[in-house]
Amino acid sequence: MKKARTWLDESEISYEFHDFKKHGVTEEMLSEWLKQVGWQKLLKKTGPTWGQLPDAVKTSIKDDASALALMLEKPNVIKRPVLVQKGKVLATGFNDNDYKNLKL
Repeated sequence: MKKARTWLDESEISYEFHDFKKHGVTEEMLSEWLKQVGWQKLLKKTGPTWGQLPDAVKTSIKDDASALALMLEKPNVIKRPVLVQKGKVLATGFNDNDYKNLKL
């Protein structure tokens, strides 16, 4: 998150930051993102929240619906940041090269 915000600031690109932990995430928001990028790109399987899940929960995630339920229950499994412009998901996670190639 910090790298993405720093990159946007240094590139003088204005943005609105939505903190999932403080402000939550809605089913409508996640459903729209899932339609655009799919659960595989939106679900973060490398963090401690995912690592602490029981294996039965991990193996039950097989489609957008099951991923949506988990993300609503545990927003920390959402890959961050989710860069959205005019309702379109431009990127999930941060990669300097990917951000440089975006049309912002």
